[in-house]
Amino acid sequence: MTVHTPAAGGLGILGTGSYLPERVVPNEAFGPLAGVSAEWIERKTGIRQRHYAADHEAASDLAVEAAVRALDSAGAEAADLAWIIVATSTPDHPQPATAAFVQHRLGAHGAAAFDVNAVCAGFLAALHTGVALAGAPGLDGRPRLALVIGTEVYSRILDLGDRRTAPLFGDGAGAAVVGPVRADRGLIGTGLRTDGRLHELIGVTAGGSRVPASEKTVARGDHFFRMRGRDVREYVERELPAAVAGALDAFGVRAEEVDHFVPHQANGAMLREVVGSLGLPAARCHLPVELHGNTGSASVPLALDAAHRAGELADGDVVLLAGFGGGMTMGTCLLRWGA
Repeated sequence: MTVHTPAAGGLGILGTGSYLPERVVPNEAFGPLAGVSAEWIERKTGIRQRHYAADHEAASDLAVEAAVRALDSAGAEAADLAWIIVATSTPDHPQPATAAFVQHRLGAHGAAAFDVNAVCAGFLAALHTGVALAGAPGLDGRPRLALVIGTEVYSRILDLGDRRTAPLFGDGAGAAVVGPVRADRGLIGTGLRTDGRLHELIGVTAGGSRVPASEKTVARGDHFFRMRGRDVREYVERELPAAVAGALDAFGVRAEEVDHFVPHQANGAMLREVVGSLGLPAARCHLPVELHGNTGSASVPLALDAAHRAGELADGDVVLLAGFGGGMTMGTCLLRWGA
């Protein structure tokens, strides 16, 4: 069952930001190890390149870069933040939360900070949470801003010889500042659903309390990311149209009213096929996946920031965000753009 939550009145996205590491990895880099051509990768995935973090960069470093840009876009300061919610499935450490490092680096010492992990649906799960928290009144009556970040360093958990996963993923971060907007603008509502029966479709087996790290787990490659691609594709083809229809119905928005669709950048070829089944006749689908690949929880805010900075989101436009990832979890968000 999907939990649909209407947003508090006058609450929206005040600013966005993103960051991609400097190192660009083209499709040609995978040929010798994965046994595939650059043309095969682009045809199967719609991806031409991705970015990899430098040796000194971790998930929190990417998150801070995106956060600084989002705060600047929103005209806000770190001191204004009440909440910092970081979505990541590739944290700096098992503990403490990556959000604690982000809070420290930003100097947002008055903000509560924590992580969420819904893999590639992480940003939507974090946004769902951030909207609820930012909508609650503060004791001092001041606006309570939430900083929501998706950040991933997938290059550290990929088996570069696995053609099913290695060419798909890259590193990056995206962020949004949530806070008060005009009453006729902002977030309409969010939706979130998990089907734990499908937990085996995506995951990293070792490194947790179920299968602790050992010489055997390293030798078996159990710390690498694995995905049952065909099954995941069937899940998206079946569940994404239902999630979109459910969100529109829950919040009383007609399909023809949606101006922009910003999905998780999982696979460009797959998404171009699925978009036609969503019944969004007027919506522009934003798919910058060719430039950075699948960046997990960072992909939706990366795409949203790219559209925002290109001036493609006009005041009053209706925007639909959708994320889907391991668990399996599906998240949606409807908003009317503008502050």
